[in-house]
Amino acid sequence: MGMNVLELLRVVRIFTLMFRMLLLLLLAGTLTAGAAVQKEYILVSGGPSLIEWEKFKAAPHDRWWGNFIRAARVRIEEIRKQQGPEALITWLVYKPGYVRRAVRQDKADLIGNILSVRDKYHVNLVWIASGDDVINYLNAGHPRSEVKIADFEFYGHSNRACFMFDYSNEIDSGSKSWLHEKELSRIRRGLFTRDALIKSWSCHTGESMSKFWRAATGKKMIGAIGKTDYANGDLRGWTPALSPGARWGG
Repeated sequence: MGMNVLELLRVVRIFTLMFRMLLLLLLAGTLTAGAAVQKEYILVSGGPSLIEWEKFKAAPHDRWWGNFIRAARVRIEEIRKQQGPEALITWLVYKPGYVRRAVRQDKADLIGNILSVRDKYHVNLVWIASGDDVINYLNAGHPRSEVKIADFEFYGHSNRACFMFDYSNEIDSGSKSWLHEKELSRIRRGLFTRDALIKSWSCHTGESMSKFWRAATGKKMIGAIGKTDYANGDLRGWTPALSPGARWGG
């Protein structure tokens, strides 16, 4: 026996409802895909020391101006190859240290050399002058609901409690520009991707600063327990090495 009119109308209504639900599901999937979060890869280069302060030491720092620039450049090249030409790579560089080094020691266009790295690898170069600049960029360099940080790496001088952007550059064996572990609480939560790589390629940060980083951000920061060494970088692909007896912690 065939369907009567009422049964037929009921079937039509059911199929109409199912079709509408399917359209809603497809629309929701399209909106979700359109709102995909972008990843950002951030590297920070501190400044080099000056020979006028270092020449009296048994083991002077930064005989070559480009220790922290070349190491970051090689890492930028690696990220570009891995993530492709559209990856968002941002490079924060402590400009005053390179200006001072260029004028008072190398007598060369160091800023121009840094700009050439920016142009070759199509990175977003951001000049910094303080720890505040770093925190402000992490928090608000991009809308962090849309752009999450997948990588944060520091190349420069440090002690167990802070990144020192101008160690032995403006004053002997000291720093007037830094990012201290007690300032890390100003970094907002939720900035990083779930699997973000965070690493300090500088001395001693794994001894204390890494703990403050985790407390502030909820993310692990790999840091050295002991010293790192940038000397003879050409012999190991410009990746900083651990000094004898040192190890990675965090």
